[in-house]
Amino acid sequence: MSTMLVGVGHTLAAIPFNPLLSGSCGVDKTLTPASLRLLLVGLVLVGLALAWLSRVRDRLPARLALMGLGVIFFELFTAPMWNNAHLGRWAYLYRDVSWVLTLGWTVLFLVVVELADRLLPRWRALPRFLLTLALITALTVPLETLLVGAGIRSYAPEVLEAALGGFVNGVPVAILYYVPVFAALVIGFYRYWSLVLDDTLLIPVRRIRWGRGLLLTTLAVLLFELMVEPMVLNRGFPAWGYLYRDINLVMTGTWVLVIALTALAVNRVFLLQPVAFRMVLAVLVATAIALPIEYGLDAAGLRVYGASAVANFSGFTIPLLQAPIEIAFAIPCYMALVLATIRYWEIVLDNRL
Repeated sequence: MSTMLVGVGHTLAAIPFNPLLSGSCGVDKTLTPASLRLLLVGLVLVGLALAWLSRVRDRLPARLALMGLGVIFFELFTAPMWNNAHLGRWAYLYRDVSWVLTLGWTVLFLVVVELADRLLPRWRALPRFLLTLALITALTVPLETLLVGAGIRSYAPEVLEAALGGFVNGVPVAILYYVPVFAALVIGFYRYWSLVLDDTLLIPVRRIRWGRGLLLTTLAVLLFELMVEPMVLNRGFPAWGYLYRDINLVMTGTWVLVIALTALAVNRVFLLQPVAFRMVLAVLVATAIALPIEYGLDAAGLRVYGASAVANFSGFTIPLLQAPIEIAFAIPCYMALVLATIRYWEIVLDNRL
């Protein structure tokens, strides 16, 4: 098999060439009969779900926007991991990220969250949240099977190589891990901003619980690192720090400290400011710290992006740094999801929700 040289910063790696990844986005956007049938059924179900939601939920457009924003943040950050084809050229937002699938995920998540809240109002936040993740996973597996069967969904070679447990009907068994992580971050993001939207009365807490914050951050970062591990390699770190495959304790610990210390410091200094202001500021500050770190690791050859990730790069780079500009967009998406999820659970624990 032929190879292509993939350069990231000063790092060159010989990676097998995959013709499906060449070109503008590596997927065929032509609408097929199979995908058309699935799209029509999906749009009907989305319409029925929206009709129900409009009857039972206030501020539905705002809630759809919040959930949709969380979904699109995740999709943009993890776009190299999956390919979405045959949806028609009108159905795409950016490369192979489709607004149709984004809408489907958004409505599915919102319906499950709303059902859990209405049917189990006396449940505490954590068990209700876990049940929501279980329901979403149970619904997603057959839906993913249909997408694969219709030729819409396929997976990057790195994901296929790293998939544990094999495949069932063309779908990696690892989806049982991917979907809960996806849903946990998106719903955590949605729950946090819903508190802001509803102007929920919360107990002001002046004492910062550093240990709890670090624990929550470590859990969020580690789960996400495990998910996106096929897309980026951590090389040259101390051998004792590798936890699983190329996931390294030094790298994970760096992100934990950046996120946790930024969030805790912003909430401490700007305690009396609106929660929305604090969250936006935390995302901006964490991004400003994380970007030069990521670019430095990239230039030093310590972070090497896989072929699928590189194929998704537009070719535009940051002046002087010569690093892919996509990193500058991916990190804020990541920070927005992780910080909002962590902050939501801190609010839940502080207010005993």
